Amino acid sequence: MTTTVSSASPPAAPVPAAPPPARTGRNRAGKQLHGGWITYTVLILFTLGSLFPLVWTAIAASRTNTRLAETPPPFWFGGNLFSNLDTAWNDANMGAALLNTAVVAGTIAAGTVLFSTIAGFAFAKLRFRFKNLLLTLTIGTMMVPPQLSVVPLYMVVAKLEWTDQLQAVILPTLVTAFGVFFMRQYLSQALPTELIEAARMDGASSLRIVWHIVFPAARPAMAVLGMLTFVQAWNDFFWPIIALTQTGNPTVQVALNGLGRGYIPDQSVIMAGALLGTLPLLIAFVLFGKQIVGGIMQGAVKG
Repeated sequence: MTTTVSSASPPAAPVPAAPPPARTGRNRAGKQLHGGWITYTVLILFTLGSLFPLVWTAIAASRTNTRLAETPPPFWFGGNLFSNLDTAWNDANMGAALLNTAVVAGTIAAGTVLFSTIAGFAFAKLRFRFKNLLLTLTIGTMMVPPQLSVVPLYMVVAKLEWTDQLQAVILPTLVTAFGVFFMRQYLSQALPTELIEAARMDGASSLRIVWHIVFPAARPAMAVLGMLTFVQAWNDFFWPIIALTQTGNPTVQVALNGLGRGYIPDQSVIMAGALLGTLPLLIAFVLFGKQIVGGIMQGAVKG
């Protein structure tokens, strides 16, 4: 008796269903970005609190000195804004003050960014004798109060006959220890040592390495340092009021100091001058705020 073997293949095993697509980090991050009503309430409160000084300055600049002295103070705009602005502009020589401050703040910011980046690169990636000692001494200068250096600094300025000239304000702050330390810390992480060694092997000079490698890598930190330095130089009052005069080459802060003189200072005119001195910073942030925030975020990601 012959046994017939069936040639039929056994039934195929069921194919398991494909697992659902994994949630990507973008999806998770997208859900985390949706804040609730508590988040928006806190943000609105912080925004209103941040804008209140500026709004109050504008309100006070639009009122009269008599109305500001009354109780309760005004909480809405008046009709004297443009007249007070015109008085502050003429009495404080605000046109020359704004131009001088733009020159001083721009030059200080550019010089600080340039020299601090080069020095920070040297301390971060180059090898030379007494590097740690020099870095310690540089950081140590941040602990010295600036008031202690006023007398010798003014003696040097007077000896050079720079009194009431813009270079007397620019040169002493053309580079800062904070800027050197800030750029050194950033370049230590953001700039690979292998990239510098590869450029050396290709025959690149130190100047070419700084221009084509260091500056592009340090661009986010340079933008942040430039913004901070520009704002600080714009608002600086202590040294400019000593080195400059209101009738010569005043900066904005020196010019505003002249508005507060008199037996009864006109607070509305003073507020109008403060508003004039603040508007350029607001305009600059509106125009370049996106680039500034982008530089900060890019630096945070690289760091």
